[in-house]
Amino acid sequence: MSTDDKLLKIISNETKDSISDFSIVTPSVYASIFSKYAANHNKIIDNENDLAHDLILNECSNLTNMQNQTSKGVQQLSDNTDKAISAIKNSDEALLGEVLKETNELRIEISKLKEAVYKDELTHVYNRKWVHDTMLDEDNKFLKDGTLSIIDLNFFKLINDTYGHIVGDKVLMFIANQLKQTQESVVRYGGDEFIIISKDGVSIDDAFKKLNNLREKIISKKLKSGNNSFKVSFSIGAYEFKKGDSLSDTIELADKNMYEDKIKIKKIITGI
Repeated sequence: MSTDDKLLKIISNETKDSISDFSIVTPSVYASIFSKYAANHNKIIDNENDLAHDLILNECSNLTNMQNQTSKGVQQLSDNTDKAISAIKNSDEALLGEVLKETNELRIEISKLKEAVYKDELTHVYNRKWVHDTMLDEDNKFLKDGTLSIIDLNFFKLINDTYGHIVGDKVLMFIANQLKQTQESVVRYGGDEFIIISKDGVSIDDAFKKLNNLREKIISKKLKSGNNSFKVSFSIGAYEFKKGDSLSDTIELADKNMYEDKIKIKKIITGI
């Protein structure tokens, strides 16, 4: 784990501990508390251009903006409801037309907000929240059958250490865009780890074959950082889950298959 990640984890844990007894936590409250603990680490974050500092400010800004957009949408919905009631009582077709137009505009805004909630900001693929809200029940068990594939980049820490986090972020964006070609649901599950959830009927062999073909295509490409060039690859693990299977068990089983593949890939790359 990098220094930036360690620092963000410390601040996140401090924030979560401080709000554990709160019955309600809005984004602005979370952002305020998060900022307070971040300020306590000024001795570490002493450069306004420091990556961790930028990440913290960005996270707080996103949370506040999201709350503002949500509050605005709720108020507009309330206003539209009042207008609709008034229009119906008075048989005011003009006012009903105005309500319909505003409601359609609000629907578009809600769709954008929903997309922001469910998308990973860096790679623009789905995030964990999307998985939990759309694929699982309240006990974190799958609602339907399917196949889960886990993708883990090989030697990603070496890329970060050699070329820096900005290049590392670009690699993650590149991989995410490549994974979208599978036409399946792609999720950034954490760090350099992605999962792909395929619909029922896609076997482990089918999922692995499609991702392996994509991997071979990616390995054939050279990525550049200044005057240097390098290649990237990933390891694959897949597992077929059934309705009622838990997410954690499914990921654990897919993870085991992935590490077997990672050993094979590392032998090919290193020749050992």
